Amino acid sequence: MKKFYIATFGCRTNQADSMAIRHNFFSQRFEEVRHCAQADVVIVNSCTVTHRSDQQVRQLSRKLKRENPRALLIVTGCYAQRSPDALTCIPEVDAVVGNSHKDKIVQISSQFCNSPSTPPERKESPVVYRGEFSQLRVLNPTPAGGMQRRTRPFVKIQDGCDAKCSYCIIPFVRGPSRSVPPDLVIEQVRKLIDAGYKEVVLTGIHLGTYGMHLRPRYSLVRLLTDIISLPDLVQVRLSSIEPMQLSRQIIAMAAECEKVAPHFHICLQSGSNRILKRMLRPYSVAKFAGIVEEISHKVPNAAIGTDVIAGFPGETEEDHQQTLAFIEDMPFTYLHVFPYSDRADTSASRMKGKISSQIQKRRSLQLRQLSEKKNETFRQNFFGQRVSVLTLSEEKDGMREGITGNYLKARVPAVFPGNEIVTGVVTGEDEEGRLLLKVIP
Repeated sequence: MKKFYIATFGCRTNQADSMAIRHNFFSQRFEEVRHCAQADVVIVNSCTVTHRSDQQVRQLSRKLKRENPRALLIVTGCYAQRSPDALTCIPEVDAVVGNSHKDKIVQISSQFCNSPSTPPERKESPVVYRGEFSQLRVLNPTPAGGMQRRTRPFVKIQDGCDAKCSYCIIPFVRGPSRSVPPDLVIEQVRKLIDAGYKEVVLTGIHLGTYGMHLRPRYSLVRLLTDIISLPDLVQVRLSSIEPMQLSRQIIAMAAECEKVAPHFHICLQSGSNRILKRMLRPYSVAKFAGIVEEISHKVPNAAIGTDVIAGFPGETEEDHQQTLAFIEDMPFTYLHVFPYSDRADTSASRMKGKISSQIQKRRSLQLRQLSEKKNETFRQNFFGQRVSVLTLSEEKDGMREGITGNYLKARVPAVFPGNEIVTGVVTGEDEEGRLLLKVIP
C-alpha cells in the first residue's frame, strides 16, 4: 500500500483543503503516515500571505526531501498558485500544483509512479499544474473524510474573495467568491454529527459572503439557522469573518443558542481611520467599535479576536499609537499580529512610505504584548467558574488538551478521551496559560 505525508501551512481553509486531500488519498487506498521518511508521496500545502510564510514553505520542502529523497514531493496551495516559478527553482520539488488543480493531486501523484511497487519516476524539472479559476460561483463541497486525529473538523462552505484590500494577495490565489450549496453543507454536517463529532467549524476565505452568488441567494444566517436545527449537534463555530458581513442576527443567535460557540474573530487590521482608507477597508474605527461593543454586550463571555497589520506603508507613529489605544479600549481577548509583508501585484506594494523592518518588529512586539495582557485578563475572569471543555486529540504527560466554547485552551486528565465534553471548575492555569479544571463527575 502506498503511503503519503502532508504538511499544512496557513489558515483554517487551508486545513480544510488538506482534509480533502487526505480523503482523496484514502479513497485510492493510500495510507497516511506520521513521519515523512515513511512516505511515498509528500505534500506541502502552502500559504503565501507573507514573505515569511513563503520562506517557511521553501525551507520545509528542502528539509522533507532531505529526510526522504526517494519520495515524490508536491508543493500545492496558495504559494504554488501565486508563484510557481519560485518553487520550480527548488531542485527538491517534483511537482507544483496550484489551488486551481488541488483536487487532482492524487491523480497527479499516480502519473509519477511506474507501479505500486516502484518509487516515483524522476523528472528533469518540476511539472507545474496551474490554471485560471472557474468563474462559476458554486463550490464543490470538501469531503467530510480525512479527519483522523482531529476532533474539530473544518467544513469549508466558501472559498475565494471579491474584495480588493490593497495589501492582500488572496483574491489572486483563491479566485472569486464561491459557495457550497446549502443542502450539501447540511449533508456534510449531518455526516459529521452521525460520526460522533461534538463540534464543527465553518470556514471560508470570505465567510460572510456565503451564498451571495448562489441562485437563489442564501445567507450565512439562514445556513447557520439550518445547522443549529439539526438534532444531536452540540456546537458549531464560525472561523474568521469580516466585520461588515457579521450580521446582528448571528450575534443574537450566539446570545440565545448554546449550540453557537461564543467566539467571534473579526478582522480589524488597523485602529487608524487614515490607514484603513489606505488599506481599502470598508469601515471606520467607530463602525468597528460598535460591532465589538454589541458582541460584548449581548454575549458577555464571548471571545473576540482580531487581526492587526503592523507597519503598513505610510503608517506613522501616531497611527500606531491610535491602534494601540483602540485595542486597549476594546474587549478583545486575543490578537493575531502580522508585520506588513509586501506582496507583488497588490496596490499596497506600489505605495510610498514603506516602514523599516526594525520599526515593524517594535510595533509588532508592542501589539503582541498588549494581546498577552488582554488574554490573561480574559482567562482570569473564569477562575472559580464552571466551564465546559471539548477534549482534543493531543495528550502529553498524562494530560489532554481541550478548548472551551469561548476559545480558551484547557487541560484535563488524559483519562478522558478525545472528542468528549468535560465540565469542571477552573482552579487556575498552567505556565502556558491553559486553564486547569477540577472536573465535575
